[in-house]
Amino acid sequence: LLLRWRRRRGLWRKVKEARQRQERSLVQMEMAVRRFREQHPSVNMVSILSLPLPELSKKLRDGSLPPEHVFYAYVGKALQIATETNCITEYLQESETQLQKAKLTGKLGLLYGVPVSIKDSIDCQGHDSTLGFIKNLNKPAAEDSVVVQVLRRQGAIPFVKTNVPQSLISYDCKNLIFGQTFNPLLYTRSPGGSSGGEGALVGGGGSILGFGTDVGGSLRFPAAFCGICALKPTGNRLSKKGIISGVLGQKAVAAAVGPMAKDVESLALCMRALLCEDMFNLDSTVPPLPFNEEIYSGTQPLRIGYYETDFFTMPSPAMRRAIRETKQLLEDAGHTLVPFELMNVDYMIFNFCIRGMFADGATSFLKRFKGELEKSSMGLFFWLAKSPNWLKTVLSWIAKPFVPRFSDIVRSMRANTVDEVWSLHHEIEEFCHQFIAQWKKLNLDVMLCPMLGPALSIGYPGKLSVAVSYTMLYNILDFPAGVVPVTMVTDEDEEELKGYQGYFRDWWDRTLAKAFRSSTGLPVAVQCVALPWQEELCLRFMKEVETL
Repeated sequence: LLLRWRRRRGLWRKVKEARQRQERSLVQMEMAVRRFREQHPSVNMVSILSLPLPELSKKLRDGSLPPEHVFYAYVGKALQIATETNCITEYLQESETQLQKAKLTGKLGLLYGVPVSIKDSIDCQGHDSTLGFIKNLNKPAAEDSVVVQVLRRQGAIPFVKTNVPQSLISYDCKNLIFGQTFNPLLYTRSPGGSSGGEGALVGGGGSILGFGTDVGGSLRFPAAFCGICALKPTGNRLSKKGIISGVLGQKAVAAAVGPMAKDVESLALCMRALLCEDMFNLDSTVPPLPFNEEIYSGTQPLRIGYYETDFFTMPSPAMRRAIRETKQLLEDAGHTLVPFELMNVDYMIFNFCIRGMFADGATSFLKRFKGELEKSSMGLFFWLAKSPNWLKTVLSWIAKPFVPRFSDIVRSMRANTVDEVWSLHHEIEEFCHQFIAQWKKLNLDVMLCPMLGPALSIGYPGKLSVAVSYTMLYNILDFPAGVVPVTMVTDEDEEELKGYQGYFRDWWDRTLAKAFRSSTGLPVAVQCVALPWQEELCLRFMKEVETL
């Protein structure tokens, strides 16, 4: 007991030190901005912050806007948003040195002078990538991840790291070290996750371009919840070298790294900058596919598949309306819309997603939590994961008639043999080929899909892991998928929500109905999807939706 007490005290000391570092970061930001304002009292920070990224980068490159004006304008705004939402974990003080060097070199990359924010799990040299785990504190990365190296070479200035949920396997944004991040649009709501710190910072206007990762919607949830745009590319279009994943080594559900910004043109500019020789030289496993300008700037009408529901997670009235209104606008603009029927989404969620992520019975995932202080929010999950296979089978069988979805989750968490894992991977490949065949049969260019929204109240995402069905599908398929906000929740949507029952009418459906409530005025987004390696077409479609 004494040893345990001493160990716990040591862990709490590490947490306290990390929080003090976080506070010091905000003080450093405040001092840096104050110094700059004293030296340059006439700089109009508000007008700088109002510039969209393409215009801002043009002014930086042609010299009409000094990089330090832009940098300190964003440091000041980021400080304000961090104070309101608790989204920043660390200020990268070396960014000030990089700013001075950038002015001297004269080499103007596509993102010259643009301050960018980076998710906690993306390595930046000399800084921790904690994933919300105490054991990862005071273990600074030896070098920058490839994405950060390329950003620097393109002239961008990474200036802050942002908060994540513990382990990343969540679409909320809370951990024991840095606490809860809040949605900048409404503080009682979650910013989404796991790139929640990025969503809050970009959504609040404290960063013009942010970078996160996505293994089930971790870029798309924060974008949708905070009313901004994001692109989850095909898993290997951008390098993941130096990026730490939630479940190391699993291959069933494809992870990706991607950008978040206020508009689609900013995402396109970012992809243009990243898909360069440097990216392909630094990580030769990334296919050397430069950004295809011709496809992105195409104007020919598109054949667009669409669906309003996946028949697993019942869409909120606002989600359904978002699809219907977008479909109508696209048709009016001369595009062809074709209904697409999704099949067996429940099978995909339980057998491919949950079983695929935790094929070892969640053993490697549990190891991550060994020696950590608090696991209370995931108590049932841990208990299930630690149970022997025979108990999971019995529990699944008993629960089947009463709570079929719980029964399926328990069954999906059994430890698999190597033979079973290979068989699962083969099944996922077959599923992907069938999905593409259905797509090709309808001769589609892209797909319009629902996106979970509006933002759920804080604490609800942890109870509603089943609601990831709309996003997780495109990690299993490894298709590029982007999010564009298209509407806001109306009083009529709220009224209609009173009749929401869900498809299973179980505890999860009732909880989701509660989580959607009292959301008038909050943004609702749609997903835009393309076939693998067609990020440019995906962005072109997103741009079309945004414009309409």
